[in-house]
Amino acid sequence: MDSQSVRASQENATCKSYIDMDLFLHCSLVPSVLIILALSFLERRRNKTIIDDRIQLLDRRFGFVIPLDLIGTFNNRWTFGFAFGAIANKVMSLFSDEYLPAGTPPWARALGLLAGALEVGLSYYPIFACLTSDNKIIGSITGFLYSLTWFIVMLVDIVLCPHGDMIGLYEKVIFNWPSLLCFIFLLGRFVHMFIKSVRILMGSDISRDENLFLPEHQANHVKRLFRKPVEEQKSWFERKIYTWDPCFKFPSRMIGTTVLSLFCLYMFVTLEVSVFQLISQLLYTLEENMEQLIPEVAWSAYNQTVVNVKEFNGAIKGVWFITTFSSCFITVTYIFHILVCYRKHMKRLWVGEKGFLPIKYHKPSPSQSVAAIARYSGWQVAYILWGYLILHIVQTLFGMCFVYAFVFPINHGQGIALLRGLGFSVLSIAIVIGLMVLQVQLAGHFFLQKKISPEDKKKPLALNNRKAFHNFNYFFFFYNVILGLSACLIRLLSSLVLGSWLVARIDRTILQRGYESSDMGYNTWIGMIYVDHYHTNPVLMSFCNVLLERKAEKGLRESIAYYTFTSSTESHSSNKARTRWFLCYTLLNNPRLIIQRKPKQLDDLHSINDVSHTRLINASVLEAEVRNNKERPIVCSDVELTDTT
Repeated sequence: MDSQSVRASQENATCKSYIDMDLFLHCSLVPSVLIILALSFLERRRNKTIIDDRIQLLDRRFGFVIPLDLIGTFNNRWTFGFAFGAIANKVMSLFSDEYLPAGTPPWARALGLLAGALEVGLSYYPIFACLTSDNKIIGSITGFLYSLTWFIVMLVDIVLCPHGDMIGLYEKVIFNWPSLLCFIFLLGRFVHMFIKSVRILMGSDISRDENLFLPEHQANHVKRLFRKPVEEQKSWFERKIYTWDPCFKFPSRMIGTTVLSLFCLYMFVTLEVSVFQLISQLLYTLEENMEQLIPEVAWSAYNQTVVNVKEFNGAIKGVWFITTFSSCFITVTYIFHILVCYRKHMKRLWVGEKGFLPIKYHKPSPSQSVAAIARYSGWQVAYILWGYLILHIVQTLFGMCFVYAFVFPINHGQGIALLRGLGFSVLSIAIVIGLMVLQVQLAGHFFLQKKISPEDKKKPLALNNRKAFHNFNYFFFFYNVILGLSACLIRLLSSLVLGSWLVARIDRTILQRGYESSDMGYNTWIGMIYVDHYHTNPVLMSFCNVLLERKAEKGLRESIAYYTFTSSTESHSSNKARTRWFLCYTLLNNPRLIIQRKPKQLDDLHSINDVSHTRLINASVLEAEVRNNKERPIVCSDVELTDTT
């Protein structure tokens, strides 16, 4: 062992923490339940039940407390994101057996892990519930005290014993500093909520209802649909990477999942680096032990083995170091690219476009979709971590193959032979590709009929020179058998590379067409976007909002107080005047409709003909006037409406 490892082991031996975080987690369930009951008592239910009739003091108390709306929450998105970040260290602990109860039999491991996950969720439940509580004063005070308690306990535990058994020096600092920063943000957020609530209570500030049925950005999206689209010049970043849309907001679920994925990826990479350091230390110890035996064993094959071990140790360290950065960069790119794909898929569903989905998913199961949105966040984090690990391993294997195929031969003076073999391989591949291109060119020039129209870009799929085509097909059949072997290996290699690179991409399937239902991650993604589509579609939300406003307005008009207030000011002929206004506006913009209107019952046929003739003249005059004055706005107050129309 090196000096750093010895020092870490010595400090770990003397390090002793007086706080057991697992015991504190168990004890936190009691105040957590009390806080939930208190917030539930402050929450009123909409409808009365039999218990409310029997116990009048309840007054619809003890309603459901919502920790987080995973579907339609667009307010305080980053607050909930940092709330997810505060529990990132506990989420990483769930991947191990740390929360598995002692003495759990093997057949009940799944139930034991479920119990541990429920315990962690219940202990952090008050943080989310206080953020969403309608009683902001009580919620902010309770949330601040509860978050402060967790922050102090974690900080004291880190100060008393910052080291651990896995990494060694400052293990708890490395793992827990993201959660501590998130707790600091939450403390500031709760203070802001309290100050704002007090100002509203004192009348110094105006209460703004954040739980609107139709959010502002969705209303702006619907307004934009009624306007003529304007083409704007976009920069390279907007064309190739991302274009910001002010009328689209990601829900809190997506923001929280993104923050949690980034923090968990950081801790996972840190743990992976520590494990690789242990493996490197073992390889280094093996190398030293083999070098000590060289004077005693004078054998050329043994000496060559020692050299090979040294080369392998140096190569694996360099390749692992480079692929760590490349895998992290690709995984972080995937995390943000999933947000881009989410927005793109949602906009396609809003306009009724489902062609990007398999046909079997055009009508998904409602029950599976609801279950999918509940498991999406957890599965996305797990897919990101597994995808990073698999991608890192595959990149390391390809890196080692590159080192042994190109770097080591050049170091050993075999560069000329390497270039000669590489030239032969490139020449063979070029000949194969050239023959494939030749088949396509021959098929296009000799075995297809001419273009039907000179304006056509391609020839029609109609055979020409059939006898020559049959001979061409016969002779190339034997060569294509050999070519198929290489093509099969290329297909297998492409599937391996793309499959390993796309494991973390839950928004697309890595299986071929027809087998998408076997990809549970892709099924979860589709179910999630369908639930969001049905519950957050801006057009549908706007329509429902109009119906609710009309219903509320109608109920207000039917009330006695409103009727006595407006009966003296509102004319009884308001509906008739509104109808005439719409009629005037329609006829001025569409003068030909005057001909198709039904005339009133006149005394004789001559009067009807006169009226029709007059309408034709008026229609022609109005149409000419509209054509000549297209830019002049129509003012309905300048038009006099009579009952003869």
